[in-house]
Amino acid sequence: MAKASLSNAPHPAPSLKLLPKLKVTVARSAPSTATAIGMPVGTRGAVPREVGFDREALAAAGFEGKLGQTFVIPHGKGAIVVAVGIGDGKLTVAQLRDAAAAFARAASRHPELATTLADAAAGIGTKDAAEAVVEGILLARYRYEILKSDSTDIPLKELTLVTSADRVKAQSAGAQLGKTMAHDCGLKVEVFDKSDLQKMGCGGMLGVNAGSTEPPRMVKLTYKPKGGKGKGGAHLAMVGKGIMYDSGGINLKPAQGMQLHMKMDMAGAAAVLGAMSVLRDLDCKNTVTAFLMCTDNMPSGSATKMGDVLTHRNGKTVEIHNTDAEGRLVLADGLALAAEMKPDAIINVGTLTGAILLALGDKLTGVFSNHEGFMRQVDASAARTDETIWRLPLDARYRRQLDSSIADMRNLGDAQPGSITAALYLQEFVDGLPWSHFDICGTMKSDTDDSWRSRGATGVDARLFADLAVNFT
Repeated sequence: MAKASLSNAPHPAPSLKLLPKLKVTVARSAPSTATAIGMPVGTRGAVPREVGFDREALAAAGFEGKLGQTFVIPHGKGAIVVAVGIGDGKLTVAQLRDAAAAFARAASRHPELATTLADAAAGIGTKDAAEAVVEGILLARYRYEILKSDSTDIPLKELTLVTSADRVKAQSAGAQLGKTMAHDCGLKVEVFDKSDLQKMGCGGMLGVNAGSTEPPRMVKLTYKPKGGKGKGGAHLAMVGKGIMYDSGGINLKPAQGMQLHMKMDMAGAAAVLGAMSVLRDLDCKNTVTAFLMCTDNMPSGSATKMGDVLTHRNGKTVEIHNTDAEGRLVLADGLALAAEMKPDAIINVGTLTGAILLALGDKLTGVFSNHEGFMRQVDASAARTDETIWRLPLDARYRRQLDSSIADMRNLGDAQPGSITAALYLQEFVDGLPWSHFDICGTMKSDTDDSWRSRGATGVDARLFADLAVNFT
């Protein structure tokens, strides 16, 4: 097994501008450096005096305090005030996060923000409210611009949550959970190269990589809590699809938009990596093992062809009916390796099928599961993190679509139902363990700024996976 630093890649990345450091604090008053202050205003009740307008004047300007509304009020040479609508004040955590995002976007030209929003929601715990506000603001202001030589966006440098003295400690704890974590994540990292994958019998990975000039890599990440397994001693495994670019292989994808977005075909592995990177800071008490299945899928004279037969890690043979159904091939090897460790449950995630986009659009992640108890835990994490998912049936009646006359399976069923047959393919590699499969083809990106989800790659479900790892039993 080769153990290598990720910095030893064959083609080093170019020097990039570093993202600015962000300071997040909790205080009893807004600092003098704040250039924009967010004040919650409901549809009824008193208007905070800092707004400088009464309800009648706000209504005349078209601001009624409805959830998500914003109204920017300049105050001479001082900080602007942004009135942020909170409706009747009976907010869910998700609605509070959305309100915070609305404030962040309204104050997009300001680098130093302060707000009392974390105190605005009746019925939400102080810690949870602070976490939601910080997440909403930081995510809404996120922009990936380190490759741009010139940018008109103003980065966020400082965020202050303003609250009463008795809430400072609890809000500080919540704000910490909502912040960006450090690079040193306390993970054991093992990198497996092409020769390792050959020895391990990972034919799916090798078959997808066959047409590429870039060698494949499988990255295994291991997180163990301090002092051993920790309370409960549960073990969760995660497997992420990391197709760095997906041309479709011999079954070339259509040009234009689809090809452009295929640099995001590694979104599954990225979500798993993101979740793993915060487990130590979240004081996760469970052991978590992750497999990132990384390669590209390219056409060339050496590429896998339709009709070829590959052999997966668990010995199952697969007849290739479409080289663009490659995600399930790399995930299958990762799932087989994860199952060999006998964890308590497994999740896998990938931009797997266009069919899921047709079924659920770009707002809902499709999820399949073979275990009701585990699925309830997944649902609970989705609710806590506002990652919207929709469970679809793992209907065995469609399994016969994957039958092959020359191998154990074929890698593609009929045109319908494509997402279900893909899930049934993956189920063959989990050895009966509790398992959930996330198909994020529709939710990997956003074409517009949508609440706290910024335009571009979304990092969908990374927060859900981190929450699931922390709370898994």
